[in-house]
Amino acid sequence: MGERKITVHIPEELLERAQHASGAGLTETVRQGLRLVAAGDTFRRVAKLRGTVKFSLDLARLREDRR
Repeated sequence: MGERKITVHIPEELLERAQHASGAGLTETVRQGLRLVAAGDTFRRVAKLRGTVKFSLDLARLREDRR
């Protein structure tokens, strides 16, 4: 996967809060934010499937392995 160098205008307060929350530097904070946005899209697509996927699992049988 390649990388791109970009210029973005971000409100200072938002950037400071995000960096404080992530405990990371500028680049890693932006990367984490982009990952969260991408994950949110995936979550929404999976949520649309709720109730349409049938599982044929027996929970009691699955839990037998934990005993």
